[in-house]
Amino acid sequence: MKHAEVSADLVAAETERVVATAASFRNDAVLAPSLCEGWSRGHVLAHLARNADALARVCDVALTGAPGTMYDTPESRDADIAAGARRSADEHAADIRDSAARLAERLAALRPEHAEVRVERTPGGFPVPVGMVPFMRLRELVFHHVDLDAGFTFAKAPDEVVALFLRDAANRLSKEDAPPSLRIATTEGDAYTIGGGATSVTGPRAAVLTWLARGHTDGVEFDGPVPTLPFGG
Repeated sequence: MKHAEVSADLVAAETERVVATAASFRNDAVLAPSLCEGWSRGHVLAHLARNADALARVCDVALTGAPGTMYDTPESRDADIAAGARRSADEHAADIRDSAARLAERLAALRPEHAEVRVERTPGGFPVPVGMVPFMRLRELVFHHVDLDAGFTFAKAPDEVVALFLRDAANRLSKEDAPPSLRIATTEGDAYTIGGGATSVTGPRAAVLTWLARGHTDGVEFDGPVPTLPFGG
């Protein structure tokens, strides 16, 4: 699977998995810490809802031609997340489902010519290609579902999705100013060399992705000291 091959149906399926997890929480469980440092589960859930609205804004720029950005400012993004973090589990589940429906409506309206339109994340910030919106949304859903620390792991995501995320993480690491020196080989056959390839990293695809994305080494083997990674892989 390539970035551009992420479908609306796949995004919808992962949305429903997140909604089901959110709805399963007792309200006090929403306040428990997530795997995102400094964020509760409620912060993660609020972020997922507001991220859908932000990506809908990206689509709107392409669909209408009107100027706009994904977020107004970094501060307003953070404030919106904080404002919604303490809501009930049912409110979070409904918000994620409703915001996802708004985004799905925009995605359905996009045409091939919209793919290369670029929309700044914040005024003056890096440009987001509209054609990457489905992939970006899928990544947010799956990664932050893991961050809820409620039993969902990368191993439970579709194999082709995990393979795509692993390739994306390896590509992003290789573009760092000082990339770690890794030689990745998964049991499924993925192989990536980053930097000089000094340290061998082996294990199941999902376990290697978990290490690259969140720093957890369970199921991953190294032939030397565990390399230091930039935050988030």
